[in-house]
Parts: sequence; structure tokens; C-alpha cells
Amino acid sequence: MRIVDVARDGRAAAEAALRRPSPYENTEVEQAARAILEEVRTRGEDALLELGHRFDSPLLDRIEVTPDELRSASDAVEPALRDAVAVAAERITAFHEAQRRQSWQMESGGVLAGQIVRPLDRVGLYIPGGTAVYPSSVLMCALPARVAGVPEIVLCTPCRRDGSVHPLVLHAARVAGVQRVFRVGGAQAIAAMAFGAGPVPAVDKIAGPGNQWVNAAKRLVYGAVDIDMLAGPSEVCVLADDGARADFAAADMLVQAEHDVEAAAYLVTCSRGLAERVAAELERQMSGLPREGVLRKALDRRGALVIARDLEEAVELVNVCAPEHLALMVREPFALLGRIRNAGAVLLGDYAPQTLGDYAAGPSHTLPTSGTARYASPLHVDTFLKKSSFLYATRAGLAGLEHALVALAETEGFDAHAAAVRRRLRD
Repeated sequence: MRIVDVARDGRAAAEAALRRPSPYENTEVEQAARAILEEVRTRGEDALLELGHRFDSPLLDRIEVTPDELRSASDAVEPALRDAVAVAAERITAFHEAQRRQSWQMESGGVLAGQIVRPLDRVGLYIPGGTAVYPSSVLMCALPARVAGVPEIVLCTPCRRDGSVHPLVLHAARVAGVQRVFRVGGAQAIAAMAFGAGPVPAVDKIAGPGNQWVNAAKRLVYGAVDIDMLAGPSEVCVLADDGARADFAAADMLVQAEHDVEAAAYLVTCSRGLAERVAAELERQMSGLPREGVLRKALDRRGALVIARDLEEAVELVNVCAPEHLALMVREPFALLGRIRNAGAVLLGDYAPQTLGDYAAGPSHTLPTSGTARYASPLHVDTFLKKSSFLYATRAGLAGLEHALVALAETEGFDAHAAAVRRRLRD
């Protein structure tokens, strides 16, 4: 795993080590996704079944999960797992309830202005699947939409090799208020929700994480439909001082690295001794793990231990990195929190592992990646809301603004704009 020392290698080398590939850089993936989008747009359900046979299961025989399958799924889930889903759902719901928005209005000089806040009519969620099971992602995407008041929530996820959807995913969907589930994965799922295909209805917005083909498809359909963000692959940056525990720092780096060989895991510290101890801990902890191969590839490809000259520079490097997850393993994490400008989720102290945020703390774990935390936010209630402004004015209110309105309209060359004001005030 790379060790980059700013004092030795320079600031530019450190910033380069913390940089991930842009989701816009893979033209081959985009071309493949574009072809799939067009196939689904023109051929509908036939294309969904053919692509499902090719990528997911030759046994796929129907797209939609039946209401009976949804209802019976809970019986196939162990009681302990049902309890875990219930605990997570309660905490996620409570956190997002605090994000609720209200319509509002204000009045000044005879002019009333305000904003109406409404939920979207129908949203589509994409949940990765196939060989993996992500009930947590169902909860993290669907519950904020339900809290927002979205009346119709549909979900697409790849089926397993036998053509079924894992019962735990279906159980989580029922708990979270999802009305319909479809056995569709990849770029074809994005196409189906964007354009409508067979039983899959066209939606107003698509949300949820996915691989590079899913993200390419989301980017391409934006405009026909709204999207939440381009989320994935997973990433973490640990900011640690010389008092941090190397075993905790290494453990948190492995949490995200085990997701995917494209995942990124970084340590930024001003202590060479800590960096060396973390390197040893990474080797010790990942040896023998079931996903050791994935971990080693991820750390080799997108892992780095960066040694800054001081804590101030370490913070600057973290803000340049703009990670999806940022772990503050420093003596006074709350004192440092105000200096963090760019991060999807910030985990403070020794006892807030990413596992807590990924499953049951409350905030959605669908977070901006690839440096987009510079400008993007986690998935939240506002993701599923739209706002309309409204205006009302008395005659006196309009008259009070006549000079400003006419002057600006005429300056921009819009005489009809000015006339619309003057006509009302002449009557």
C-alpha cells in the first residue's frame, strides 16, 4: 500500500493519491449503457426479459414480484433479522422526520410571496443485488421518501440466479413502504424507470446506489427524469493524530474496502509512526478474511497512507479529498468538525465506526462519492420534495415596485414586461 509523505514527495503527490477517477471518464461504459437504454426504450418488457436472462438469471420468467411474494417474504426471514430491520427502520425514520419541510410565506409592502413544498408523485429506487443482499439500502432510500410523503414508491433490483429476489430485501421493502418491486437490474432498470417498460412505470426521480453501468445510465437519463446523485464505489478517509488507535483506523479502512475492488480507503495523518502501525494492522486484520482478495485489490488500486506535515495540512488534504465517509480519530473531534467542509458523512471518535452509519444510526448511507461531496449532500427528505413559489400583490404593492420593475424590464429590452405593469396601474 502506498505511503505518501508530503515533506518528501510534495503536496501535489499527496493530492493525487487521494483523487478518485471521475464517473464521467469511462466512455466505453457510457456507450454500453446508452445502447441498453435505447433497447429498453424501444422494446420495453421484451428487452427487460432478454437482458435479465443475459445478465442475471436464465430462469427469469416475469418482471414484477407478486403481492403474495411480498407478503410471504417476511415469514422466510429469521426473527432476529426482522428485529434488526425494525430497529434500523425506527432510527432511520426518526432521523429523517427531523428533516421535514413546511410551506411558508412572507409579506412586505403589499406583496405576498411564499413557497409550497410538495412530495414527488412517484419515485423509483435502485437497489444493487444479484450475488449480494442489501436490505439496509432499501431502508436508507425508501424511508426518507416515505417521510417526505411520496405516495408511490417502486423498486428495481437484480434477481438471483434462480430468478428470485432475496426475502430479506422484500421484507425491508414492505417495512419501508415500497408498493411494487421489479426483478430488473443494471442500466436496464434505470431505463425502465425513466421511460416506463412493461409493468415498470415511469417515475419522477430515480434514487439509489449502483455500479458504473447504473451510474452511467442515471447520468444519461437525467432530464427525462430526475436523479439523486451518482453514488459509488464506496470510499473512506480516516483523519488521525498521533494518539489514534492503529487497529481502529485500519478496521475502518477495511469497512469500505471490502465492498468492491474499486473502493477507496485512505489514512491522512501527521504521524509517520501511526501510518506504519496502520499499514501493519491492515495486513494483520485482512489476512484470512473471506473477502481478502477484494480487500487487497482495493487497497492496492485505491488505497494510500498520507503523512501531512501538521494537522492543519491534514485537514486541508481531507477537504481536497472530499470523501464519502470521513472518520475523525483525533483527540478533540468536535473541535475539528467545524473545519471540515467536504465530506458525505463524518464519524467522530473511536466508537462511531462506519458500520453504525451504514445500518442503524439514522442518516441515510447513500452518500456523495468520487469527490462530489464538494457540492453534493447525502440522500435525505429534500431529495424527494419539490418546491413551487407563489406571489400575490395588492395594487398598492405593485405600484410601490413600479419604478424598479419597469427600469429592469426596459433595460433588458422587454417592453411587454414593462407594459404589463403600467397597464394594471393605469386602470
